Amino acid sequence: MLAPLADGVSRIRGLSDGADVEATAAAMRALGAELGPTPNPGEWLQVEGPTHLTAPVGTIDCGNSGTTARLLLGLLTGLSVTAKLDGDSSLRRRPMARVVDPLRRAGAEFNELGEPGRLPMAISGGALKPIEHRSEVASAQVKSALLLAGLTAGVPVSLIEPGPSRDHTERMLRAMDVGVRSERLGASRHVSLEAGVDRLRPLELTVPGDVSSAAFLLALATLSEGGRGGGGASLRIEGVGLNPGRTGFLDMMKAMGADIESTVTGESGDEPVGEIVARPSSLVGAELPPEWVPTLLDELPILACLAARAVGKTTVRGAGELRVKESDRIAILCRNLSSLGVTVEEYADGFAIMGSEMPLRGRIVTAGDHRMAMAFGVLSVLPRNEIEIDDRVCAEVSYPGFWKDLDRVAAGEGSG
Repeated sequence: MLAPLADGVSRIRGLSDGADVEATAAAMRALGAELGPTPNPGEWLQVEGPTHLTAPVGTIDCGNSGTTARLLLGLLTGLSVTAKLDGDSSLRRRPMARVVDPLRRAGAEFNELGEPGRLPMAISGGALKPIEHRSEVASAQVKSALLLAGLTAGVPVSLIEPGPSRDHTERMLRAMDVGVRSERLGASRHVSLEAGVDRLRPLELTVPGDVSSAAFLLALATLSEGGRGGGGASLRIEGVGLNPGRTGFLDMMKAMGADIESTVTGESGDEPVGEIVARPSSLVGAELPPEWVPTLLDELPILACLAARAVGKTTVRGAGELRVKESDRIAILCRNLSSLGVTVEEYADGFAIMGSEMPLRGRIVTAGDHRMAMAFGVLSVLPRNEIEIDDRVCAEVSYPGFWKDLDRVAAGEGSG
């Protein structure tokens, strides 16, 4: 989204070939950005800038990607570009009001074409005044949408969050010479953007590996007995993003007794990058500190599956955001775990899981949720378990090739 706005040629490699990234690239092409076909992960994508983005012909389809939809709402509002956004049935259920409401207060115009606060939605443009917002939840998507709106409209942004959220957007903007500040305000976090950015420096960026995708393979390595052939093999994953706002899953695994370590070896685009090594471990149940939730929200499905194999009780609270992801992840996690014979208690904002070593058998209903498929896929390849996944294809939203990599790790192939 940012490279077409930069003053010059940006070069990016390491892009995921998942459906979410392709939905974003297709949206930017529809707006007039000069993006070629999305290359293989090891190849460079060259993006010409600056590009004057214009109203697209037809509706922009955001697919299953909430990040694409919410960030485009901010970007296009600031540019005063008229457009319609839509998505698949799952995305149509996800709330957009948390982005739309503060932008409306700043002068933006939206027209919901279906349910209030949901896609499909038309953006009508409108000059923005300075954006000020106090968010009820620590949401990187809300924060990023408001920062993009302020950036493209040339107005200042002042956002107060109840706690820190993922800061990828701030880091990338700083790498492009944009003045963004983030500071503690008591227990809260204040994020601000200066008005009137004249020039964005082009990007030269290798996208780090996604720790949210790596989490599934790390979990399997931890639960394994050295692969199907035995031997206690470890798993090493290199080139992974180790942003402190994204590594809560690693901290929680350690709290549960996992033998796992991470090492920062460099940086890319102001993001720390390094390697993670996981070894077979015996896990114990633990209570997730609520303040860690924003740092591992996407990893909670695989954390729940880890908890099913731990000794004792694992408790997660303060995770109500799971109710409005690609599916109601709390309800579906609890329902699926119960169907496998796991003792689980469902809360409005989380769950408690009693782990055991008994074989798990049953059929998993993913509701088309990629993370649900991959999380239970990890349990499905463990010895003695007999688990059927109703929709394996949905993993391609974020991780094409997941099932092949899962089989490799299950077989004890320990580097990647």
